[in-house]
Amino acid sequence: FSVEGKVYCDTCQVMFETKISEPIAGATVRLECRKRFGGGLTFSVEGVTDKNGNYSLHVEGDHEEEICTLLPIKSSRPDCNEQMANYGKIVVSLTSNSGVSSNVRYANPLGFTIKEALPDCVKVLTDMGFFPSHD
Repeated sequence: FSVEGKVYCDTCQVMFETKISEPIAGATVRLECRKRFGGGLTFSVEGVTDKNGNYSLHVEGDHEEEICTLLPIKSSRPDCNEQMANYGKIVVSLTSNSGVSSNVRYANPLGFTIKEALPDCVKVLTDMGFFPSHD
């Protein structure tokens, strides 16, 4: 299998991507597969994002009896290196018995939070409907 995804900088400290979120080049991610019962580690692989914040991890074997999660490990940006509490793990199905015909699995984005939100965030979040607009 191949697991593909991206890592971004949450520039608005909202724990999801916005149009001003930025890709993080050189971020480290890890895929871990653990036994469903007992939680013992059965497989682990790390990768680093490219200049666009994208990564691709090669996975050996079928992991039907395991729970496989993606974790953001390290950001290359000192100003955007805080892990998102409770939002950091993404579960990925890595079995040929899942009904997915492709051997490529596309993961939801992983993010790190910036230390100080960008000034444009209020406008972006207003445009998204999070704040009332004063037109």
